[in-house]
Amino acid sequence: MLTELPKAYQPGEIEKKWYEFWLSQGYFTPKIDHSKKPFVIIMPPPNVTGELHMGHALTITLEDTMVRWHRMRGEPTLWLPGTDHAGIATQVVVEQQLAKQGLTRNDIGLEKFLETAWEWTNKRRQGIQQQHRMLGASCDWTRERFTLDESPSRAVRTAFVNLYNKGLIYRGKRMINWCPRCQTSLSDLEVKHRDITGTLYYIRYPLADQMGFITVATTRPETLPGDSAVAVNPEDTRYVHLVGKKVTLPLTCKKIPIIADAAVDTSFGTGALKITPAHDPIDFEVAQRHGLPTVDTMNDDGSMNKNAGPYRDLDRFTCREKILVDLKKAGLLEKTEVYSSSVGYCNRCQTMIEPKISLQWFVNTKTMSKAAIEAVTEGNITIIPGRFTKVYLDWMENIKDWCISRQLWWGHRIPVWYCHNCGKLTVSVDTPRNCKYCASRQIKQDPDVLDTWFSSALWTHSTLGWPENTDDFQYFYPTSVIETGYDILFFWIARMVMMGLEDTGKIPFHTIYLHGLLRDEQGDKMSKLKGNVVNPITAVAEYGIDALRFALVTGSAPGNDVKLSTGKLKSSRNFVNKLWNTARFIMQIMDREKPENLMLSRETNFTASSRIEDRWIYSQLNRLTDNVAKLMENFQFGEAAQQIYDFIWTEFCDWYIEIAKIRFRDSQSPSSPLPILLHTLETTLRLLHPFMPFVTEEIWQNLKHGLPLHQQQMPESIMIAPYPTINDKIIDPNAEKTMTSIVDIIRSIRNARAQYKVISSQWIEAQIYSDELIPYINSQSQVIQKLARVHPLTILSKKRRKKTDSQSLVLVLHNAEVVLPWAGLIDISKEKQRLGNEIIASIAMINKIRSRLSDNAFLTKAPAHVIRNEQEKLHTLEDKTERLNSELSQLS
Repeated sequence: MLTELPKAYQPGEIEKKWYEFWLSQGYFTPKIDHSKKPFVIIMPPPNVTGELHMGHALTITLEDTMVRWHRMRGEPTLWLPGTDHAGIATQVVVEQQLAKQGLTRNDIGLEKFLETAWEWTNKRRQGIQQQHRMLGASCDWTRERFTLDESPSRAVRTAFVNLYNKGLIYRGKRMINWCPRCQTSLSDLEVKHRDITGTLYYIRYPLADQMGFITVATTRPETLPGDSAVAVNPEDTRYVHLVGKKVTLPLTCKKIPIIADAAVDTSFGTGALKITPAHDPIDFEVAQRHGLPTVDTMNDDGSMNKNAGPYRDLDRFTCREKILVDLKKAGLLEKTEVYSSSVGYCNRCQTMIEPKISLQWFVNTKTMSKAAIEAVTEGNITIIPGRFTKVYLDWMENIKDWCISRQLWWGHRIPVWYCHNCGKLTVSVDTPRNCKYCASRQIKQDPDVLDTWFSSALWTHSTLGWPENTDDFQYFYPTSVIETGYDILFFWIARMVMMGLEDTGKIPFHTIYLHGLLRDEQGDKMSKLKGNVVNPITAVAEYGIDALRFALVTGSAPGNDVKLSTGKLKSSRNFVNKLWNTARFIMQIMDREKPENLMLSRETNFTASSRIEDRWIYSQLNRLTDNVAKLMENFQFGEAAQQIYDFIWTEFCDWYIEIAKIRFRDSQSPSSPLPILLHTLETTLRLLHPFMPFVTEEIWQNLKHGLPLHQQQMPESIMIAPYPTINDKIIDPNAEKTMTSIVDIIRSIRNARAQYKVISSQWIEAQIYSDELIPYINSQSQVIQKLARVHPLTILSKKRRKKTDSQSLVLVLHNAEVVLPWAGLIDISKEKQRLGNEIIASIAMINKIRSRLSDNAFLTKAPAHVIRNEQEKLHTLEDKTERLNSELSQLS
């Protein structure tokens, strides 16, 4: 006897039970098998500072779907998890915690600070792992990595030393982005720009050797003490006579030249610009061309330094206000205007950044990008969706050198030591005892750490043991797919391609799959400020993991943003319940069926003599299996999930099971539909498992327990059961055509009943007219009667149909006509209108198909079967339109 499924599905305990079971069985840990090609995803490492949000849930859902699918296909499947140390973000959080105690990092020192950061990080890592498990992530926890683990750390040092020895890493003074709060350099990608409304200040610069002045417009008067020149465009006739002359820098006695440079935009302000080389990247380039001095007027914390003269030690914004006051007093502030501009802010602490000339370490990415470009243009790496290929190539072709040094304490220390004696650099993977060149022990390591994205760029190979030639690295590298949001294509993906090729000589992955951003049902970006954020932990508690996963994946497509709403979550939960109730019904039938029927039907035993509905459901199931395989291969996971949903809910539950119920109630029925029900349920559970792992495992295990003849052949878990494959011999177009007509007949009668408000308990008369489908419709007469509530039912050839009474309702279908003799119920004018609307709709479809069939491009490119299908549709619609016109003319 089967243990009956509980009336309601309770996800919590079931989810915990099966996750622990999978883990204990070692299903997440692949074995190296050189006879098989592995499928490998290295999980994008979430920051240890991050809270679990729906973006993470989407990533986990999509990757776990891929991983479970490939595992069921028998491939050694590795999904390697890990976390990122998140340099700036972690340091900011730890410093905030210290601030609550009235302390700074300098108060406690480097050693104690790192100890505090490690303690906090280890707690966060445990929480992140639990959150991933909560979402059903079937990743290999035995191979979990952290970017500051010893193996990845050695990989980081090795990569740095190799690049340095090749001349691809260098140290130099360059204009960089500087965060005064974090007191570190930032790459361009770590700066977020905001459009702000500020002020444009018009400042008079007195001419040095004659009366008059030249007016300069600027948004940053606080940098005035660092000016080295005033620049005008050489084509600007307003200022030609002033080029070569000098002005007195306002509020000082300093003389600076007026120069001509094509970089000046004549439409900005007055067309004359102040050149401040130390505080603006364009000004720096102008200064380089003209040999102008560079005067840095700011300290690292954003306060003014000694070069600012009387404004020394003032905060930069306080300095701005003081200079404006002094300019007004001196009569040198001509006017101000409201001005909108884009300003950069630190991505981590939201402080306005300062362009700053600083001695930093850089990677020569211009050289490295060439191989990364070729990897994509030559087809070795595919980007999905394809439209992002151009975005990737455009960025790569215009790439700037990457500033990789950060003035932080938390991260990978730069493996460079400076010699106090000879001044030379020792660059080494291992900590040296003395200078490589003069053997002096007076050496000191560079205090800076590397950009977090430097270690992340090595993630695909550092996690597998590189630079050691480990078994994992030999077998699992290159990986298969990297999956992430399109918003970090440049932050991470492009750099992984460059570093993977440089370090290993091989591409890091074959496919880049980019998902979109999550939005609410109105299409707005989710944010705490708007109050439209859906918390995944709350969603799991209310709807269950499977419902959340299914809501995230359905409606998704590569690169497109995904809408998520409470309605969508409820709909997914309803689907879980529908599946549960369907399984519960079938298992109740199993309890009272004959033992010989407690088996999975074999499709190979099907013949043309089998019942039409059985052949139909198997044909539909095999078409679904084929479609899902193709969709999964093309990364169309949302559409694959939707088609499985449609089949289970509509074809299987709404139609086949309802037909099966009639057969179960008929004691004269020659065969039981139970084997077909069991086979269809078991197959759809395997199709659905990658998307909904928990409910499918629970049902499948119960199903297996009730099939004594199959228990020995079935695996221990659905997770390692083979994914369904198509049996094209079972595809039965005739059965599909017939059952489509039967469903159309029943649905049209039901719709008519609803439209005319016929109560469900009332039986009505119906006449069905057809041609070649008459034998099949006759075989389903009991089904039509029961499901459409019709009696008496007459089924005749179209040739035997008499002229329709004006009091009858005529339903013109593709392969049949249904006449409902409803005296007194029919409104002739409304019936004419209905038929007229159907004719208009049919003609519109006919014109659309005719246009397509007359298009040479379509006829040339479309496969033959597609063209045949269109021609058949056209013929069917033309026939239907002719019959609709005939019915309308009879009413008229």
